[in-house]
Amino acid sequence: MAEQIQLNHMTILHTRENRLIQQIAEGDTDALHTLYAQYGARMLAFACRLVDDVDTAEDIVQESLIVVWQDAHRYRGKGRVLSWLLGIVHNKARRIYRQRKHELLETEKEIPAAGQLPEGILIEGQEKQLLWQRINRLKVEHRAVLDLVFFYNLSLKETAAVLNCPVGTVKSRLNYAKKALRGAYLREENENE
Repeated sequence: MAEQIQLNHMTILHTRENRLIQQIAEGDTDALHTLYAQYGARMLAFACRLVDDVDTAEDIVQESLIVVWQDAHRYRGKGRVLSWLLGIVHNKARRIYRQRKHELLETEKEIPAAGQLPEGILIEGQEKQLLWQRINRLKVEHRAVLDLVFFYNLSLKETAAVLNCPVGTVKSRLNYAKKALRGAYLREENENE
């Protein structure tokens, strides 16, 4: 019975989301504002974790919303709207990342250390802060997989759709990220003994 209620809830939510995207495709600015109110914070948090810079993350979200406005008619409604939105954010962040990498190669500058994310202010306890520091040391593609699977609770298939890669790649990145975090934890533990 509980599974049926959950399934009905998901169907109703999916229908509402699809209707909202359809309204955006028809030029309804109020629908875009509603979409932003529902998903903007999650889009921003994901962008922050990908680029480690709040200002850049805000730009990514703004650019992503422009894409949503322009391409809402292309949304097919096959997956969750959140997955579609995070896929757009991911693509914009990758573009920024490639651009930054190119600029750094041209100017031969060092990549600055990642600053504390907005969520870090809310995180209590030294263990959680250390975990975030470890996660931020991972490559962007590994952080993205961890973020989507564990923080956004997307399935491996949905994560693959967001990142535009095969499910096998998601699995290997997830496995690598978990091993890297475990290794970092063990190294730090050994150093503290």
